[in-house]
This record gives sequence, C-alpha cells and structure tokens, in this order.
Amino acid sequence: MKHIPVDIGNYIAGFTDGEGSFNVSIKKRLDYKESWKLTASFNISQKDRVILAWIKHILGCGTLRERKDGIVYYEVTNVASLYDVILPFFKVYGFRSAYKKHNFRIFSEIVEIMHVGGHLTDEGFRKILELREKLNPGIGRKRKYTLSDVVTSEESSETIRKTVGDNELTKTLTYECRRKK
Repeated sequence: MKHIPVDIGNYIAGFTDGEGSFNVSIKKRLDYKESWKLTASFNISQKDRVILAWIKHILGCGTLRERKDGIVYYEVTNVASLYDVILPFFKVYGFRSAYKKHNFRIFSEIVEIMHVGGHLTDEGFRKILELREKLNPGIGRKRKYTLSDVVTSEESSETIRKTVGDNELTKTLTYECRRKK
C-alpha cells in the first residue's frame, strides 16, 4: 500500500465506488465434497480495457476477461489476494457512498471467514450465506440460489437425529440435511 501514490489510490477507490462491486456467488458442484462452491469476488466492469488493465497493474492481482458484448471485467477471486491486497487497499482509501461502505463491510467479514477456512465448517458456511443475503441489497439483485435453497432448517436435522439415534451415521445425515445436495 505504501508504494501506491495517494492520488492514484483515491482515483481507484472513487472509480470502484461508482463502477465496482463485491459479490459472493454459490454454485452447485457435483464434483465437490460438499456439493456447493462459494466464490468471493471483487470486480469492476467497463468497456475501456486500458483503465482496467492499469488498475490490475497497480493492485498487482486479479484477471481481465471480456464478455461477448465488449464489456471487460477486472476481477479478483483468489481469497489470499482479496485478504492481502483488496481489503487493505479499500480500508486505506475507502468509499464515499454509504451503499459501497455497507457492502464492503459485509464483504470484508466474508473474506475474513474464508481466509481462515471458516467456509469449510457448517457454522462458517451458514454465516457466509447469511451475510451474503445482506450483500448488495435493492431492486434488481438476482440470486440463483438463496439461503433456503442451500441450507435446510435445524428442525429437519433434529428429525433425522431422532430417527437415526446416537451413532456415527447421525453426524453424516445431520450435515447432509443442513446442506442440501
């Protein structure tokens, strides 16, 4: 952070305030042990590839990709890069809009959980999904999967626990009940 001039840091933060977003996607994956893949991402989209390539160069992480309609995305999805570069950068340079400040605060909490492997536990996975529900609030938000699509109620897991009894199989069934497959 010390090597980024203040005017450039402020420019990138302002640009992101208007054009960037913080997201957490969830995808159903049959090849994953838990059937769900969580991906935290920071991105900026524009038609101007040059400015996004410059931001990527300044921050030193992420990728550029282009959609068929000519929109270019600068995106950072690597949890270590999000934790070590993106979060500290925006903690220093910040945002003006209350909306982006709100989203960044939630996103930061999610990335911190993922950085220590919390997303691999039932509790951490659920916490991330709960936080995700608060991320990017408003009209036009689209979610393919919601919290209720991925996690069932605790009542369901209690029913299975009572049915199966106290043995090693109980833990497996309870876990699978919580994370829908």
